[in-house]
Amino acid sequence: MIIPALAKAQHPAIRSAYRLSRALEPHGIAADVHEGTGIALVSVWTNLVVWCGPCYLWWSGGVSPVTGRRTYTYCPADDPVTAARRVAERYAELRKDYSSPVPVTGCPL
Repeated sequence: MIIPALAKAQHPAIRSAYRLSRALEPHGIAADVHEGTGIALVSVWTNLVVWCGPCYLWWSGGVSPVTGRRTYTYCPADDPVTAARRVAERYAELRKDYSSPVPVTGCPL
């Protein structure tokens, strides 16, 4: 099956983002792909955005005790199925913390 968005994607980062998005579907996860110039992001959930390029990269939920900065998890871009499984695991962790989405205040309904 040819995915129209994937067929038109020229940059490898964009193609890998669409592959990850499709690989997340069997896990029951709908994700948004955001295309840029030479970069693509897959928005999954609050605090879960996957950067796509030669590898998939997302925040693991941890912070380095040495630097105080967030630590990230990665997976090679040529393995979207494994990346999707690992992202789905992180998604499940985050769903526990943010089970009820909080509406943005000040926005008209």
